[in-house]
Amino acid sequence: MEIKLKSLKNRIIKELDEVKDAKFVADLKTKYLGRKGELATILKGLKDLTIEEKPRIGQLANEVKKELVVLFDRAEKLWHGQADEGVDFDPTLPGNRKDKGHLNPSTIVQYEIEDAFSKMGFTVYDGPQLESDYYNFTALNIPEDHPARDTQDTFWVEGKNLLRTHTSNLQIRMLEKHGAPFRGIFPGRVFRYEATDASHDHTFYQLEGLMIDKDINIGNLIATMKTLLSSVFQTDVDVRLRPGFFPFVEPGFEMDIKCLICDGDGCSVCKQSGWLELMPCGMVHPKVLEATGVDPKEYSGFAFGLGLTRMTMMKYRIDDIRLLQSGDLRFLNQF
Repeated sequence: MEIKLKSLKNRIIKELDEVKDAKFVADLKTKYLGRKGELATILKGLKDLTIEEKPRIGQLANEVKKELVVLFDRAEKLWHGQADEGVDFDPTLPGNRKDKGHLNPSTIVQYEIEDAFSKMGFTVYDGPQLESDYYNFTALNIPEDHPARDTQDTFWVEGKNLLRTHTSNLQIRMLEKHGAPFRGIFPGRVFRYEATDASHDHTFYQLEGLMIDKDINIGNLIATMKTLLSSVFQTDVDVRLRPGFFPFVEPGFEMDIKCLICDGDGCSVCKQSGWLELMPCGMVHPKVLEATGVDPKEYSGFAFGLGLTRMTMMKYRIDDIRLLQSGDLRFLNQF
């Protein structure tokens, strides 16, 4: 795959040197960088690499993709406006500045996390927000009479469907579709029917992660989480690991982060504790693997749920979660 990536890059550079018009640039971009382009076809092979190869090849693929995007951007700018030759235009006239939109801080953090995991060989997946009871609860070892359901106040709709309470639903969907080994993350919007305050909202964002392979252990989990946190915060972050219960992992843990808003002194966001629950995690429960047709005697793995919204609050020291979904431009224009 390394040879294919480098060969593709060299071929694109050569063809861009022979460009004669803007349409040719657009056609080349679709051919190589489109959703069904040659680069996307090559990247599908990442899942077939060994554990040792995936981090290195994943990082190379990310670097090649970024370089190609820059090359096509330059080519597009170079040939932009070719079709408008002959139009009467005075370049000395003052331009009209237009306000441009920008990303929500939650989206910025999501992209940074996706980039960090891509370098570790993980693939980003998306799934339905309107989910069935089976994928949201039952297949995750949370049957109808399980008390864990009481901790997730839920928006139910007709037909025993619901607005998903977590992105853990994709653990089941992805293993059913791709099987093992598997390495992926699932960012997205989730919903809880609960009262709002400085650290809780009925609509927020999570990122679920799942890695299934042979001989995966807790050490792999901790190393992956530390790599992620140092990448996002660009500094060492104080964390603590304590026992936690989640029906779809065994053993389960809570990974807390020292509150970056108050630096551990205590505030309304961390409920005066100095710590903020950030990342429930653990080893995937054998029943979850069995529900997807994966043999738990042959494969093991870890799963984690990351609060994207809370991560955003920590990174930018935002003291009220409700600001992120408020649509208040006085707040959003700061990012």
